[in-house]
Amino acid sequence: MASPLNFDGGVTLSFQCKNRKASADWYQSMLGLKLLYDVAEIGWCEMATETPGLNLGFAETPEPKVGAGPVPTFGVKDLDAARTMLEGKKVRFDGETRTIPGMVKLATFFDPDGNALMLFQDLQKQG
Repeated sequence: MASPLNFDGGVTLSFQCKNRKASADWYQSMLGLKLLYDVAEIGWCEMATETPGLNLGFAETPEPKVGAGPVPTFGVKDLDAARTMLEGKKVRFDGETRTIPGMVKLATFFDPDGNALMLFQDLQKQG
């Protein structure tokens, strides 16, 4: 069924941050995202994820408001390895990894501004 809005398949998740360049550097070094563009005049930059059409945007603001919205959840093949790598880079996690046997592993972590992100590993794809 086609959308009455005629969506083009693109989705950009917008985050507030204190420093868009620092955020872009963090997301590049921690998650491997690629900077698409940076517009200093409006305090905005956008980065590509590995999912075609799914981008993250960063809006610079003196006092970012975080924690009141959806949590982007990234699928990984090995959550334990991904978590170990991020913890080795001092990324802060919210407690232990949760496992729902035969279904999914979940781990919540935070960017430098306190925006919540999550990793998931689909356990149904294994085995």
